[in-house]
This record gives sequence, C-alpha cells and structure tokens, in this order.
Amino acid sequence: MSDKITCVIAEDEQLFRDALTDLLKTEWPELEIVAACDDGGAALDTIGEMKPKVAFLDIRMPGLTGLEVAAAMEGASPDTHVVFVTAYDKYALDAFDQGAVDYL
Repeated sequence: MSDKITCVIAEDEQLFRDALTDLLKTEWPELEIVAACDDGGAALDTIGEMKPKVAFLDIRMPGLTGLEVAAAMEGASPDTHVVFVTAYDKYALDAFDQGAVDYL
C-alpha cells in the first residue's frame, strides 16, 4: 500500500476548482490529486472507487450536496478524511456532524 497522500476535489464552480487545485499543488506538493469532480454524484462514485486519504468537498453542488456525499462515504470510503470548502459558514456545524476534519 502506498504512503502517498491522495485526494479528490469536488467543486461545481470551475474557477474555484482550478484555484483550489493550484493552491494545493503549491502548498502541499506531496499531495496527489487523483480526481476533480463537478457534482456530488460523480464525487461519491470517484471517492468510492479511488479511496483517497482526503476529500475536499464543496457544500452546495448539483445532485448530492457535500454533506450528503460525506454521509454516504461512511460505506463507500470510511477512511477518507473530509475537508469542506465553501463560502457558506452556516453549514459548519452540519459539516462537523458529518465527521469533517476541517472547514474552509
């Protein structure tokens, strides 16, 4: 098993998805971004398949929300750590209830 830290990014806004990708590459060069998804359903499928160490999830996405993806990940990829990335601070408590390790 690889010690490489992998992640999936789920953000429906292309501009924000690209900015987060660039920021992570700069600030955490050891991190391997294995996929970037633009909706919750694709994110859940990808996380279930890739089993990344970390999932960066937007809260509000088409299809499944980030909170719904996090709740469903318990069965799909229980060892994946969730970091919510959103402009909406009103979801912070719900995010931590879903096991988020951070909320940006």
